[in-house]
Amino acid sequence: MTKTLHVISSMATRHVLNELAELFQRQHSCRLDIESVGGVVAAQRVQAGDAFDVAVLAADAIEALAQAGKVRAATCLDVACAEVAVAVRRGAPRPDIGSEAALKHAVEAASSIGYSTGPSGTHLQSLFERWGMAEAIAGRTILAPPGTPVGALVAEGRAELGFQQLSEMIHLQGIEVLGPLPPGVHIVTVFSAALTAGAVDTQLSKMWLAFLVSPEADEVKRRNGMTPAQ
Repeated sequence: MTKTLHVISSMATRHVLNELAELFQRQHSCRLDIESVGGVVAAQRVQAGDAFDVAVLAADAIEALAQAGKVRAATCLDVACAEVAVAVRRGAPRPDIGSEAALKHAVEAASSIGYSTGPSGTHLQSLFERWGMAEAIAGRTILAPPGTPVGALVAEGRAELGFQQLSEMIHLQGIEVLGPLPPGVHIVTVFSAALTAGAVDTQLSKMWLAFLVSPEADEVKRRNGMTPAQ
């Protein structure tokens, strides 16, 4: 009988994990069942004890789950990094985001701003507050529902300016990625993996974790808008 490993992840690592899973399955004659959902929802499901062997989430979420005893702290490891990028609808004007001042002006001028409920959204809220514009733009901000890419809101014209991890944007149609946030406000999210407290096949799970940080996985991460964790 083919062994099956159950994995839950946030949407940011979906493309990376799916591509790596194909390689891992061929090498180990097993099956990986990967469910990618909004990071907040994924963490809630691990917290609730849903039946998964491995969780791949933002590092702070994995750390919180380890402290709660929901993932095995001894197995936690950083897998990849993703920088937050800015996108507009394909064919729309491309505002300058090359400096903090330029980005601030672009946000001030945008009729609508989309961001996510995940770590990138938390950082952006802090940035808007630091700029002293959080209240002024509150009526123009759109929070993407968990599991919904911000780029989809941009492609549909619901958000003029969209912010999210590059890995969640580069595969979407109908948008143009302007680039990462400029120096001074650059945001990078680290994603980590760990065995859950209820992991069934711990040996295969540990092999999967080792594969996630192997040199073989590095190019897959780069191709999907991420970089290997240091």
